[in-house]
Amino acid sequence: MSGILDGKRILITGVLMESSIAFHTAKVAQEQGAEVILTAFPRPTLTERIAKKLPKPAKVIELDVTNTEHLDRLEGLVRAELGGLDGVVHSIGFAPQDALGGNFLNTPFESVATAMHVSAFSLKSLTMACRPLMGSGSSVVGLTFDAQFAWPQYDWMGPAKAALEATSRYLARDLGPDNIRCNLISAGPIGSMAAKSIPGFAELASVWDDRSPLKWDMSDPEPAGRGVVALLSDWFPMTTGEIIHVDGGLHAIGA
Repeated sequence: MSGILDGKRILITGVLMESSIAFHTAKVAQEQGAEVILTAFPRPTLTERIAKKLPKPAKVIELDVTNTEHLDRLEGLVRAELGGLDGVVHSIGFAPQDALGGNFLNTPFESVATAMHVSAFSLKSLTMACRPLMGSGSSVVGLTFDAQFAWPQYDWMGPAKAALEATSRYLARDLGPDNIRCNLISAGPIGSMAAKSIPGFAELASVWDDRSPLKWDMSDPEPAGRGVVALLSDWFPMTTGEIIHVDGGLHAIGA
């Protein structure tokens, strides 16, 4: 039986650790028949080492999504490797330390601007860099952390994720006429490198211990990775501008 991504070519950003959602997205995508290419920054060699743990080899391209030269050369590098793309996964987020951990009221604009550029505007930048490679039926999938709420310690990453969610909707609007979809997975907390960079992350994650209808395992990124792969597949042909929650159901539960 063939996989749901059989024959598809997928670019995946953000594979930094084996514990990341991006790594498990790449793993499941390969198991489901996709050819995968990875991007990495600032340490491509780290991603190359982690990529060796995937079921199949995957080329790694250095890509700083805030660097215009990197974005401009991406099309040629990917075309030489895969010929084109059927899917793009945006798993990129960053905020300076003074934008996190309870410092919301004192964060300078420079730090907020960095968080917005890397975490939200980059969805548009990455998508447009890959746009010439994608044909009808292609899919863009990003990762968010439910921006409906103000989370403890998350501070300016919350507004950055809200901007990411809005950006996804506008991309869905403008790419829809070309039959290109753009959706997001809103995942529960995962003990990834990104999570560990948030001061007080344990306090945020503890919400899931008390309120999640399904038992949430912070050490298991695969459910979120499967959600990404499902949205990359042809099984959601008329779904775009959507946010699918893979969070144990916590988003549906009140206090």
